[in-house]
Amino acid sequence: MFGYIIANKPELKIKDYEIYHSYYCGLCHTLKRRYGRAGQLTLSYDMTFLYILLSGLYEPEETDSERRCVLHPAKKQLQRENPYAVYAADMNVLLSYYDLMDDWQDEHSHKSLAAARILGKRLPELEEAYPRQAAAVKRYVEELGRLESAVCTPDAVDTGAGARSEVLAADPSSLDAAAGLTGTMLGEIFCMKEDEWALTLRRLGFYLGKYIYLMDAWEDRSSDREKGSYNVWLMQGREVDEQEARSVLNLMMSECAFSFEALPVLKNAEIIRNILYSGVWIKYEQVRQKENESKN
Repeated sequence: MFGYIIANKPELKIKDYEIYHSYYCGLCHTLKRRYGRAGQLTLSYDMTFLYILLSGLYEPEETDSERRCVLHPAKKQLQRENPYAVYAADMNVLLSYYDLMDDWQDEHSHKSLAAARILGKRLPELEEAYPRQAAAVKRYVEELGRLESAVCTPDAVDTGAGARSEVLAADPSSLDAAAGLTGTMLGEIFCMKEDEWALTLRRLGFYLGKYIYLMDAWEDRSSDREKGSYNVWLMQGREVDEQEARSVLNLMMSECAFSFEALPVLKNAEIIRNILYSGVWIKYEQVRQKENESKN
């Protein structure tokens, strides 16, 4: 599902792209150090964004180094690391484990199952270190499975921090119900700690999660229709046109951007704005162009 929160490289200044890439490489190195090659292969742009966001908000001391890697054996790459790289790496593996298990259950991919078994060995450790986040991801997987089977019933979610919120997802055709599950989960991931910025980070993650779910479903409309798979856009009782879908997606990102602008982030702010205001739409435009070419 993930992979939509990327930078718009042509619109970034050269120095800003180099900084962005250094965080990406730093997270990659942290994954390899903590989880080996299997963990490194889960590297995502979404958690790179979280890494950059938390680094900009909390401004920790950082360490820069240059290393060669498998993808860049000829030239050393700048890698930027700080304590938030560890958190982003751990969340990356936590999310990837459940994503791989979902691939196994849906597609019976033995490759995904093998990778999930490797990462799953570290799952108890992650659940102990991050009980609130781990509980949110597990509950998300369970509730989304019920919803997509059209048998979801109202339930209460215990976030692990004493807070409880109702999951009102009884209507599988509801855009808010479907996307809200992803939003609630990602909100808990974005909220690394309970401090003065927790509410704003949860809100940012919530709307970003809704955008990711709806964008993913929009991209998969044709294949889901052919396979008869659940897709919330196909359950509206009518054909949703591009303009309406864009309006809904734009609303999600407007709320997300509003939340970001409420944070006192100066460091890396232009990189983050590039992603939120421009980069997230790259995949949408690719999907639109592909569909237009198909029609023509």
